[in-house]
Amino acid sequence: MAVELKDAAQREVDLATDALIELSHLVHAHPELNFEEEQSAAFVAGALDAGGLSVETGVCDLPTAFVATAGSGPLTLAICAEYDALPGIGHACGHNIIAAAAVGAGLALAPIADDLGITVKVIGTPAEEGGGGKILMLERGAFDGVHAAMMVHPGPFAFDTVEATTLAVAHLDVRYHGKSAHASGFPQAGVNAADAITVAQVAIGLLRQHIAQSDRIHGIVTDGGDAPNVVPEHAAGTWYVRAKTLERLAKLEPRVHACFQAGALATGCTLDVTSKSKPYSEFRHDDALGSLYTANAEALGRECRDVPRAVRERYAGSTDMANVSLALPVIHPNLGLDCLPAGNHQPEFTGQCITGTADKAVRDGALAMAWTCIDAATSATERERLLA
Repeated sequence: MAVELKDAAQREVDLATDALIELSHLVHAHPELNFEEEQSAAFVAGALDAGGLSVETGVCDLPTAFVATAGSGPLTLAICAEYDALPGIGHACGHNIIAAAAVGAGLALAPIADDLGITVKVIGTPAEEGGGGKILMLERGAFDGVHAAMMVHPGPFAFDTVEATTLAVAHLDVRYHGKSAHASGFPQAGVNAADAITVAQVAIGLLRQHIAQSDRIHGIVTDGGDAPNVVPEHAAGTWYVRAKTLERLAKLEPRVHACFQAGALATGCTLDVTSKSKPYSEFRHDDALGSLYTANAEALGRECRDVPRAVRERYAGSTDMANVSLALPVIHPNLGLDCLPAGNHQPEFTGQCITGTADKAVRDGALAMAWTCIDAATSATERERLLA
């Protein structure tokens, strides 16, 4: 049964491949920031609607979130789509590939969902790049009743990796408030907010010597004043604090807050620190689903490497899909685009995400996920485990 259903899924993906590539390029050509993905969400949801899935938009009180559904079986499997871009460099993390591959998997599974005894959901998740869209959707019920979820993500290596290693992360907005004055004539009357943020950055730089090798602290100054002859009354920045787990993050983050407080104390400024979203967690990889995905990706001719954890941790980022993984079985494989030295979050990687290699990754990712869902649904052991 599984073989015939996999053949049927492959026929659907093959028929849709040109349209999936067109969708990937269309999303890539219209980069939109988190929670602003109006066109991208419409493109992706529209492709699923045209493919016969039932699409509900604006779910979870998020205008650019959607859920597309096919089938009515007791086993519910979700494919997650991302489509937000990065400021300035567009789709430098390949969310156009993620979105198109998710659509392809949904289109492949929709006609056979009832034969498989599954409900398939393609969940459109906004604001992965710092907004925590999946966390909000998880809290607001989008994943209620889902037994397993998956997505694929492009990376720069010449091979695929199946097990995601990510760091927990807190996203912080920092603002200092001082007092303006003439920087030459009356500097003594000013309270320099830019100095406060400089002190904080020096303190963070010194702190880095005393944190675990897996942890990260990095940020940017978004406001350093208005004119060189005016003592800056305001200054602001955005920082990410990353650690191996949420537990470790809870210990590291107060040390970083102390660095910000040092800037305020040294200068006499007031300080506001706010979180841009709830923290992203560490990732809990589902080994059984990962093994099924590996076999299917390799059947498509992709090379999947079991990279040592120490190496994976060196290149770890963060994702809000990790929070979903703490609630239900999840996999998050990487599709290698073989484009080093161009890596994620570089403008060179933006260009790599609409190459022939990227287009093949769309097709392979869609089919590997569809086949993995078929295996999960037709394996008595796996089906029983997920439904338990």
